[in-house]
Amino acid sequence: MDEFSYLSVLLSVILGLAVTQILKGFRGLVLSRAQIRVYWPVVAWAFLWLLACVQSWWAMFGMRGINNWTFEQFSVVLLQTVLTYMVAGLIFPDLFGSEPIDLKANFYAHRRWFFLLAMGVIVTSVVKDVVLAGALPSTANLTFHAIFGSTLLIGAITPNERYHKAMPIFGIALFISYIFVLFARIK
Repeated sequence: MDEFSYLSVLLSVILGLAVTQILKGFRGLVLSRAQIRVYWPVVAWAFLWLLACVQSWWAMFGMRGINNWTFEQFSVVLLQTVLTYMVAGLIFPDLFGSEPIDLKANFYAHRRWFFLLAMGVIVTSVVKDVVLAGALPSTANLTFHAIFGSTLLIGAITPNERYHKAMPIFGIALFISYIFVLFARIK
């Protein structure tokens, strides 16, 4: 077994847990629908973050050519994966039980953590490229990161509901563009 295959097992498990968190949330929406006040931006964020988890796993294959991994390199990749999981865990509250659940109230109660951790994923992604390749990401990749990062920072700062309703729609469109521009083919 080569180094990447060994290291990618832990990364894949953590990303799998992030996907499980989101899918468990969607399942909870169906099973507990009578007790849940749905707030569609949360559902949109769940879809977007599920897409981000899949894209992250897809892009990881590009690291298979790295030989002689250092603990620093692995730590940065692991940190990005852990932050991805943490964001996934904040999208939906625990949706089981008999108590009513208000997704809007939960979203705004955890909004800052959600957006700051998501910004952490963006920052760690840039740092990862520097640590692994010794250079900043490509201009296109860095541009997408800057747009994502600035919209997430605004999301952490503003409680404006109109912004939070527009943001996941913009984010989904931007992320799909990001995938088609930079990650349409496995590298």
